[in-house]
Parts: sequence; structure tokens; C-alpha cells
Amino acid sequence: MPASRPLDLRSLKVLPLDQRRSLTRAEDILVPVDRAPVEVPEQIGGWIHDAVERIRKARERDAQVILMYGAHLLRNGAALLLTELMEKGWITHLATNGAGTIHDWEYAWLGRSTESVEQNVATGTFGTWDETGRNIHLALMTGALQGLGYGAALGQFILDDGCFLPNPEELLPLLGQFAGDPLGGAVADLLSAMQRHGLQPGRHAVEHRWKNASLLAQARRLGVPVTVHPGIGYDIIACHPMFDGAMIGRAAAEDFRMFAGAVEGLDDGVVLSVGSAIMAPQVFEKSLSCVHNLRFQHGRPPVSGHSIHVVDLQDGGNWDWSKGEPPKTNPAYYLRFCKSFSRMGGHMQYLQCDNLAFVQHLHHALVRR
Repeated sequence: MPASRPLDLRSLKVLPLDQRRSLTRAEDILVPVDRAPVEVPEQIGGWIHDAVERIRKARERDAQVILMYGAHLLRNGAALLLTELMEKGWITHLATNGAGTIHDWEYAWLGRSTESVEQNVATGTFGTWDETGRNIHLALMTGALQGLGYGAALGQFILDDGCFLPNPEELLPLLGQFAGDPLGGAVADLLSAMQRHGLQPGRHAVEHRWKNASLLAQARRLGVPVTVHPGIGYDIIACHPMFDGAMIGRAAAEDFRMFAGAVEGLDDGVVLSVGSAIMAPQVFEKSLSCVHNLRFQHGRPPVSGHSIHVVDLQDGGNWDWSKGEPPKTNPAYYLRFCKSFSRMGGHMQYLQCDNLAFVQHLHHALVRR
């Protein structure tokens, strides 16, 4: 059997993003903050009321309220609602996956996002959009020089309408100064990218006309931490000649540390996991373990008094997850987005609910009343 060889991604042909048939537009999807919430079943309404009251109590105690969300929440138009919740102090930390940031940036820059996976994979054009891959990498490269993680770097890039690339002559002397320091790798990666892709030093202006559609930008503006937890090869920015796993990993590693810092402040707090079946439970369980490891070294108790509210459209297996996980003989046992969170202590509840409807009701109860 012949040995496989790595694919040369530097030879990928990319296309202008405005040539793509985008399936959603910011102006169509954004839900106004004064729109009445859609009706939900009485039981769901009761669960949402419970989440609202727990959020109120958490903020009274200055505890964290962490929202972990998947890309569909953004595509469903919740950005304006979540921005008001952040402005009023009800949400203290945002966490999303790589796809959440890609839609976020595309809405902010082009006002459109979302493509047909099936059609574009078949033509070899899925994800091969020049501006998306180029500008997200630019944001991460320049943000790394400031010690910023993925979420902060991209949010700042959107707010600043671009970035500034230093002169290579200024960067070269820094390499020797940062031996063993993460900044040394960031400098080396930036120098390499500038040379390989012909990136000129100076101002790179990228106007973002739809900043109101960007949770990353609004969180950065408001000083609310937003962390990004991607997978290498998970996101369309891998389909670009500038793809660099080291840059992505460096930014994501910083964000994991930031997220774990938020979990450290979760006593009597609230976690909202909305439409994230993989990232949220996986990242949360590792973060909580790290927090407990450090706490136990100093004789401190584990995180306690917190509640976790998992929201998704999927069937929860007809199991009451507030009672813990089911036996292995029950198919519900294999629902990772429920099972992992049910093991994380505190009070856990699963709500089978449309994610936008959930956020609308939270917003209405916490901000509009």
C-alpha cells in the first residue's frame, strides 16, 4: 500500500467571499430587542423561569453566568438580545466554537453568512473563501503579539476595522528575546506568514459595517470575556492557504485558560449551554477538573451551588436529567451533551427548546420587565 502524503493546502484556490451564495443575511435574521418572545409550552416556560431566577441570584452574589453556545444561536439572530443581556450585566462570559466565530465575522464584514455544505463540497469550494480565512488568521496573528486569545483578538479586529502588521526588521530581533516564551512562537509564525503570503507591513484596513451582528465585537466593547474553543480541521478556515494550526492552537490555548478562570468563579453561578452538543460539555468538564485540581492543592472545596441549563432541540431521551444520568441500558445514557453536564455537580436541567425562543424569554424576563 502506498504511503499517504500530506495535502499541500498552500496550493488551494480560494475565491472572493462576495461570490459565494450565502444562505442567511444579518438584516433578515437579527431579532429586534422589542419583539415579544414566541410562545413555549407551559413546562418549558417553568424551566426557563427557574433559569431566570437562578441567574438573578447568581448576579446578586457576583457569581459567574457563563453562556456556552453553538453557531446556530448566532445564525438564528440572537446577537442583539445577547448584547443587551451583556450590557445589563446578566451574562459575564461567552464561550463558542470555531463555527460561531466564522459566522460572527462574516456577518460583521459582509452582512451575510452560511453556505450549502453539500453543493460546495461537491465542487471543491466549501470553505475556500479568501477573506474569511485570511482575516481570521490576520486577527489571530496580530492578537497573539498582544497576548490575546482567539475571542479577544477577533473581537478587537472587528472593532478596529483591521489590524497593523509590524515591520519584519522590528520583529526579527525579538526572536532571540523570547526563547521559551509563547511570544517567540507568535513572532516566528507571523514572520513566516508575512513572507509566505506576501503580507506587507502597515495598516490592513478591513471595514466591518455590521458590527451590531457580532457578539465577539460587542463582548469586546463591553469588556465581557469571550473564549473560542475550536478543533483543528473542524472549521472552514482550514480550507485556506494561510491555514496554520499553531496560530489557532496558541489562541485557543489562551482561551481555554481564560474559560477555566471563569469556572473558578462559578460557585453559586450559572452555566447556560445552548445548542452546543460537543464543545460545551467537553470543554466544561476539563475546565472544572483543572479548577478542582488547583483548589484541592490549597485545601479549598470544590465548586458548588451552581446550576447548569442545557438547551437543545434534540430529544433528551425522555429522561429527567435533574435526577442524574440513566443506566447504560437506556439509550439516553449516550447523549453526551446531557450526560457530561449531569456529572458536573450542582443542579442540572435539560430543556428541549428552540435556542432562540429560550434566549428571547431570558431577555424578556431579565431586561424588559
